Amino acid sequence: MTEMDFEQLYNTYFMQVYSYVMTLAKNREEAEEITQKTFFKAFTAIKNYAGDSSPLTWLCSIAKNLFLDGQRAKKKRAELDSVDRDSGISVESTVEDSLDTFRIHRLLHEMDEPSKEVFQLRVFGELSFQKIGQLFGKSENWARVTYHRAKNKIKEGMER
Repeated sequence: MTEMDFEQLYNTYFMQVYSYVMTLAKNREEAEEITQKTFFKAFTAIKNYAGDSSPLTWLCSIAKNLFLDGQRAKKKRAELDSVDRDSGISVESTVEDSLDTFRIHRLLHEMDEPSKEVFQLRVFGELSFQKIGQLFGKSENWARVTYHRAKNKIKEGMER
């Protein structure tokens, strides 16, 4: 697909995709951001579009997945904030402690692959265990187990 074709795709479907995302997000700023990300992702993944569905269906499925990913990330942040409030430890104070942060990065640096990469993809990349498993050609359960082992190694290293 050429840039002209993509521009036509954008001009043709922008309002329909935006309207669809508005029904999901119910927030103008969030809908605009997701719509923008949708077209960017479509542009970068156009070679994967098989044409099995209409362009609008394809774009809306991208938008829906982006919306759901955002909702999962919000839920995860809310859960972490809740745990931090319950334990009396704030994430900010933990991160601001540069010595602990440096120690964690040092432990990660010394960690063997694939544990190191799985941990980084989960914590810093905020990827689901399913997506991590797919990246490695393994199961979701493998990704969970590998992540938890890496997390335990870091905890052990911090206790030393």
